[in-house]
Amino acid sequence: MTAAVAAALLPACSTSGTESAPTEITTPVPEREAGQTDMVAFAAEPIDTVRIGIIGLGMRGPGAVERLANIEGTDIRALCDIEPDRVEAANQMLTAAGRPAADEYSGNDSIWRELVARDDLDLIYVVTDWVDHARMGVEAMNQGKHVAIEVPAAMSLDEIWELIDTSEKTRRHCMMLENCVYDFFEMNTLNMAQQGLFGDVLHTEGSYIHNLDPFWEHYHDNWRMDYNRNHRGDVYATHGMGPACQLLDIHRGDRMTTLVAMDTKPASGAAAAERIYGEPVDYQNGDHTMTMIRTNNGKTIHIQHDVVNPRPYSRMYQLTGTKGFANKYPVEGYAFEPDALDPEQMPDHENLSGHDFISPEQTAALLEQYTHPIVREVGDIARKVGGHGGMDYIMDYRLIYCLRNGLPLDMDVYDLAEWCAVGPLSAISIENGSAPVAVPDFTRGAWDKVKGFRHAMKE
Repeated sequence: MTAAVAAALLPACSTSGTESAPTEITTPVPEREAGQTDMVAFAAEPIDTVRIGIIGLGMRGPGAVERLANIEGTDIRALCDIEPDRVEAANQMLTAAGRPAADEYSGNDSIWRELVARDDLDLIYVVTDWVDHARMGVEAMNQGKHVAIEVPAAMSLDEIWELIDTSEKTRRHCMMLENCVYDFFEMNTLNMAQQGLFGDVLHTEGSYIHNLDPFWEHYHDNWRMDYNRNHRGDVYATHGMGPACQLLDIHRGDRMTTLVAMDTKPASGAAAAERIYGEPVDYQNGDHTMTMIRTNNGKTIHIQHDVVNPRPYSRMYQLTGTKGFANKYPVEGYAFEPDALDPEQMPDHENLSGHDFISPEQTAALLEQYTHPIVREVGDIARKVGGHGGMDYIMDYRLIYCLRNGLPLDMDVYDLAEWCAVGPLSAISIENGSAPVAVPDFTRGAWDKVKGFRHAMKE
């Protein structure tokens, strides 16, 4: 928490001799400068061929190079990493794909600034460690580029507001590379929700539950363990938040208003840190973090984070509606009230029950009708090119598609802000005895300007 934010927080509770409900903590919302307008539904001029510079070629960067090289209308012109061998290896991937070699930048931790300053790039694609994401995004936009930033794109409220203000001032897209909103199950379920199959969606859930024990030592200079060591709260919420928020039309007719979080004590995390650092350390983050969020329209979101215990991988992904239910982890399936679906479209319709998942045969019939149009369009090539089963490819494909056609991106700077804000806001709640925290309106009044989330498509 920054000193400015801490100083501005209201007291966590109010006491006057008797116990009372905790007062909601608020954080400052900077006033929008004169002449600066929101980016809701913003569309830039079409770019026929998107000229790209990629910064960061460690664990995630090479996959981005391979995917973007398989998308029509891209020109990867510059590659950057501290380590020269990573840049060389990525360039070999380009030439193997039949693409021209890109210009190489490497050797020190500020060389990326030279890449960003080039005047022949349209998009900067940032795949570095978390702590550098926001400053790279800000500089890229100030240099006239659109920017796509890996998750989380910002780690503090100050960083979030700086990205928002820079995007609004420069009129440049600032998108977070949240791949999980493009998972096939998530996209198909979203399409069903948008078609009304679940009725009024009341509650959504998401998580990042992934034991990182095999991976900790592969993060350059232990940057990821360092962050968990020094911070409380849900530091990696966006994989769960993205799909949950799209289902609820967040800042497209609804907005998050209040957040409450709590965590367990550090146990497995502290043990992992001791193993990595070779001595006991002051480890801050709880092993398991839970965050509950209420929206303006009376909906709720539940988000969890646990990267240190031996639990099976889970993003949870669950929705509860007035007419149906969907769940991805640990058991994937749908359930509906009998009158929620067209009997002509569903075999054995009379055996539908809200108490059980529909049968595999019924699920197949459902997907025949409700597979998301984008999955129908590029699902096969996405599976072939890959990236978490294809969702990474769809993420990049949609980014380039929207830039080339001058359309609003699927995820804007306010999605970035809302999904990343769970990190610092959950920390504030936890550090104040799980007090409720007001979620800022990052759109500053524009959250109801668009009615319902939809993927933009060319006519």
